[in-house]
Amino acid sequence: MLNKLAGFIREQGLIRPGEVVICAVSGGTDSVALLFALYLLREKLEIRLEAAHFNHGLRGEESQRDEAFVRDFCRDYGIALHVGAARVTPGKKGLEAAAREARYAFFHTLPGKVATAHTADDNAETVLMHLIRGTRLKGLGGIAPARGNVIRPMLTITRRETEAFLCQWSLPHVHDSSNDSDAFLRNRLRRHVLPLLTGENPRFGENVSRMALGLREDEAFLRSAAGQTLPTVEVLAQMPGALRRRALERFLKDSGVPEPEEAHILLAEELVFSRKPSARASFPGGVTIARQYHRLERVDAPRIPEPVHLSCPGRTRYGEFWVECRTADRIENTADAFTVQPVGELTLGPRQAGDVIRLTGGSKSLKKLFIDRKIPAGIRPLLPVLRDSQGVLGVYSIGVSQDRAANALPAVTVRFIKSHR
Repeated sequence: MLNKLAGFIREQGLIRPGEVVICAVSGGTDSVALLFALYLLREKLEIRLEAAHFNHGLRGEESQRDEAFVRDFCRDYGIALHVGAARVTPGKKGLEAAAREARYAFFHTLPGKVATAHTADDNAETVLMHLIRGTRLKGLGGIAPARGNVIRPMLTITRRETEAFLCQWSLPHVHDSSNDSDAFLRNRLRRHVLPLLTGENPRFGENVSRMALGLREDEAFLRSAAGQTLPTVEVLAQMPGALRRRALERFLKDSGVPEPEEAHILLAEELVFSRKPSARASFPGGVTIARQYHRLERVDAPRIPEPVHLSCPGRTRYGEFWVECRTADRIENTADAFTVQPVGELTLGPRQAGDVIRLTGGSKSLKKLFIDRKIPAGIRPLLPVLRDSQGVLGVYSIGVSQDRAANALPAVTVRFIKSHR
């Protein structure tokens, strides 16, 4: 076992010389085996070994017994011990998940790498759980050898090997009575399914764990091939599905979707193939993803400015613009400056139903114009529309209406200056 453990640590690059390695110890067979194996290997690995125990307080006196056992064991071998405790209550995902979250929250506070005693059998159980619930390649990858400051150096070692190791060194351990219950899926697999599969092949757990480790490498390669940035919709549509879905998963995570599931990735894929250039969909975490013609983007509900009366001469705030109005000294009609001869009061506001502008080629509704110009749906309500009592004079970034542009002085020039508060 010692050789397999050291070999896997070296193969995966889990520990570097000089590091502090804190072994998570519950007091059970596997964790005691890992702690003592690292104790024997500490000089060879050139590490400073410590231990950690988390008391969930879920089994009353038995939980206190486990903590006392770990304290005594570490004291006997001169191993520094970190002890954490918390009262765990079931969350949305159940008691087992809540206990795990509390335990790992404690591990993340520790000053070093935390080694947990997940074995090849644990990895096989995890893969089977994912198969039962439905999974893709990522789920078949099972338990990660390393994540953050947590490492799992025993993923190629079976539970039978840890038991033999304890017998070889006459090491004590404690028994967790909750492992005898069939209340949890993992326990049912461990107690009833794994023995049948191991009966067919004694190396079943180790074989599945090795398979999972290999599939994790395949998954990492595909994720790398999918790229860091999301390409255009056209490129996404032409990508192999395996790469496209991974690119979309990364994009959803970057956009704030906490844990994208397959249903969320397929929903994003629907946006890619949608015939609607402004299609959108809602995702967990209050995230909205929209098809902005050639790209997918996260969009937040725009804060549409209220219509305002334009001071002339003067300067008026509208949304992210300062809008200046002054007596014109020359005719100036561009995308952000209009020289006009208004009738009645000048106002600024978003597009309204029925708004029409006349450009080269004839009159067109603003709604159709925005679509034809492929202006993203989320931006359209933010474009300032300049009006007087006779209708639309011009639209920022579009230009002045041809039938309302001044062709002689006197006139006024309205200029849009974009700014950020």
